[in-house]
Formats: sequence, structure tokens, C-alpha cells
Amino acid sequence: MCGFLGLFTRRDAAPEMVDGLLVLQHRGQDATGITTFDGETFHSVRGAGLVKEVFDEHSLGQLPGRFAIGHTRYPTVGGGTAKDAQPLYTNHPYGIAMAHNGNVTNFPEVKASLKKQDDRRLGTSCDVEAILNVFAAALERNRQGRFADQVVAAMAEVFARVRGSYSGVALVGGKGLVAFRDPYGIKPAVLGRRPAGAGWEYVAASESAVLNVLGFEVIGDLDPGEVVVVTPRGELVRRTVGGPHHERHHPCVFEFVYFARPDSVIDDISVYRARLRLGEALARRVRERRLKPDVVVPVPDSSRPAALECARVLDVRYREGLLKNRYVGRTFIMPDQAQRAKNVRAKLTTLPMELEGKKVLLVDDSIVRGTTTRAVVEMVREAGAKEVYVAVSSPRITHPCVYGIDMQTRGEFIAQPERSDEEIARRLGAEAVVYMTVEDLAEAVRGPTERVRHFCRACMDGRYPTGDVTPEVLATIESERNAVHRKAARAGRTRRPPAPPRPSARRAAGLS
Repeated sequence: MCGFLGLFTRRDAAPEMVDGLLVLQHRGQDATGITTFDGETFHSVRGAGLVKEVFDEHSLGQLPGRFAIGHTRYPTVGGGTAKDAQPLYTNHPYGIAMAHNGNVTNFPEVKASLKKQDDRRLGTSCDVEAILNVFAAALERNRQGRFADQVVAAMAEVFARVRGSYSGVALVGGKGLVAFRDPYGIKPAVLGRRPAGAGWEYVAASESAVLNVLGFEVIGDLDPGEVVVVTPRGELVRRTVGGPHHERHHPCVFEFVYFARPDSVIDDISVYRARLRLGEALARRVRERRLKPDVVVPVPDSSRPAALECARVLDVRYREGLLKNRYVGRTFIMPDQAQRAKNVRAKLTTLPMELEGKKVLLVDDSIVRGTTTRAVVEMVREAGAKEVYVAVSSPRITHPCVYGIDMQTRGEFIAQPERSDEEIARRLGAEAVVYMTVEDLAEAVRGPTERVRHFCRACMDGRYPTGDVTPEVLATIESERNAVHRKAARAGRTRRPPAPPRPSARRAAGLS
């Protein structure tokens, strides 16, 4: 999970890029970057850290140009270093910069084929470099006719060679802005426009909330397999590679459960209203278990809509028994489990007056490792709760995600196949745990829309929509992930972590 943003404006785009990336900060906290093109030259500022730490008035002065793309990074493997910060760049053909959201499942295969077939070598462990170089090599072979036709042909080769889930944006020097979404549409991508003089300005982004903040109207989500080109003259071209892919369309259901902002709409589904429907379905599950809480308390923030609706349906008081420190990042997307556990108490505090002596139903959006939930249950008990139940607005997480979410080893999951709900509740320190069913989840999220027929819910049912995730692929990804964990553990034993660099130092790795 990452956030990307692409802009074509009639003035320098960088200041608005920062505003937009701040809206996407929830999608990645480890690194960020912006690349612009001024008609002759690419300019880039990238660095480890938050958007507000990397960009200031000085750095924005280094980013002239009406075309711009940007990124907030959440690494599934590795840390947030300036080297792997996006956008990444290659100078041939034309000069191309690219940023994406997703995960390439056949990265070793693509890397090897780029070296053998295209004489291209990768310099980072970042998936987007593989996509970028396949696109660049294919574009070099397809430089005949209109540029939009060249892009469609090149992206068709990307879709054929690169497996996994990915959506993103690219800047092609002197040619324009490109946006794309893979043939399964797993990761979101939305297109917007706003009037500017006699023409239009365009935006492509991970979430529609960005468009609202920047004052763009929504044109619509990119279809699975769709490619969009915006030329320097402001012309918009939309093509779907290989025809409609609606039967293949499998947007990630976790976007609606946790990742996306509640004010976003993805594939015609309001994230906020999807979470309200999840709360209604969750209340039915709580009733089936014959639990009788005195109060419903959300684990802030993403579970709040579900908790509100759950309380309404159960006719039980809703209370904010946990307060969130907004200056601590999202624990799920922190890079290691020790850091997640440490930050739970820094992130949340209790209101004992709302918890003491009560049977508390905690509503959370998901439980993956159990680290955060276990700590929250302990805090609520310390605040005097009589009993603690945990209701989860998603099903058990039982399978690794290979499409860009940091849950890639089976051993990390609290919901092991042999564990009953009662055993999981004991491990969480709760009297009971209530999970959503997979069927109820899909029905609640889908709601009235006709655009989405299926969801990617592989982490819950083990059905990977791309059809190429074999046991060998899972074993390779798990091995890579465990190696990262071991390396981090060794580093932690042998040296103290470095002090965070000054903001100016984070601007290394710029192209200009």
C-alpha cells in the first residue's frame, strides 16, 4: 500500500503536489518524493520521512514544471530509505519517471528478463523500477505513430510481463502524463479534472479524497487494464488494453476495511458508507453470539463508522473510550512488530469514566498479528472494564497478501487455522472475539454498486485473483520477508538506531 499522485496544471504543480501528498500520507509514512518536468528537464526531491519533513519552501523552489508526479511510500519489504523512495527515473527513451502502488509478485523473473532480453539492470529493490524498465524498453520498441498508441502498446507488454497488483503514474519527457491500472484492478486509481482558461487541468491519484481537497471534479475510476495519457497540450486519451476486464476486476477489499480514507469513493463505493454497512452486519454477528455489552467503543480511527452503526443496531451506548494521539503514525504500516507494540500506548489513552465497571465491546477493523489489539484490551482492563469483547469488521486474516500489504508470512497471523475463536480471545486477553464472515464482508462493502462483482480477499480466503500465486511464490516471498526480519534483528542487537537526519539531509537523491 502506497499513495501516488500525478498532476497536469497550467502553472507550477509542486505546491499542490505537497497538499495532495499530505492527503495521501495515511497510505505511507516511510518515504516520499516529487518529480516534475519543466518542458526540458526533470527535477526530483525524494527522501525518507513524512511529507512535511521532506518538503519546505526551499525544496519546492527546486521543482519547476506543470507536470508532476509524487508518492508516499509504505514498504512491504525493507525500510524507508531515500534510495528506494519514489518516483524512480530512467533517461531512455525520452526520460521517464514513475510512481506506483502495489507489489510485483514475479520481481526476480522480471529482473532477470530485463537483463537478458532488454540489457537493463535494476539498481534498487523497489518494484516500480521493474515496471518502469519494462515500460521503457517496450516504449523504445514502439516509437511509431501517435504517442498515445505507443503508450498503449508499451503498457500491454507491461501487463503481459509484470504480475501482481499495481496502479500508478508516469512522466514521459516532452510527451505527457501517463496513468495506469493493472488488468485486475486490485489497487485503486481515480481520474479528475478542473477547468483552467479554455482547457482543463488533470489529476490521477490513489484516492478521490485528494481530488476533493485540490478542487478537481471526479471523472471516474480507471477501469482494470486502462491507460490514460495527458499530452502537453492538455488532451486526454483513455484506452483499455485488451478490451473490458470487468469479470477480472477484483478491487482490494482491505481498502474499504482499513486503508482508504472514509471520505474517498473507490469504484463507485463510498468507503464511509461501506464501513457503516460493515457495522450493521457486525451487530448481527454479536447478537448471534448472545453477547450483551454495556457500551460499544471503537479502536480509533478507521473502525469508528462501523462501531457507530453497530451500537445503533444493538441499541447500546456508543462511547469514545479510547483517545488517539494524532501525532503517532498508523501502527499497522510501521515497519516492524516491535515498533508497533511500542507505539500502541503512545498512540492511545483510555477514558476510565466510560469503561470502569462496564462490559465493553471493542470494535476494530481487523486483526492481523494481534499486537495492537492485545495491548488495547490490556489498557481497557486497566481502566476498570468488567469484561472485554472484541468485534472485528473483517474476517480472520489467514493467508499472506502478495499484492502490497505487509502481511506476508503465515506465522505472523494470530488467526492460525488450528485456533478457535475462544483460543484467539484468550490470546487477546478478551472474554470473546467476534469475526465478520467473508460473505457478509463482500455483501456489506459492495452495497448497491453494480461496478464491482468480485473483490480481492485473498488474505481471508486464499483465493488469489491473478491466478499465478503458487506455493513456490508464497515460499519465496516468505523467505525474503524472514530474511529482512533477521537482518533487522541483528542490526538491533549490534548498534543503536541512527538519529533521524535533518530535513535538508533527506533531500538527497534528487535528479537536479
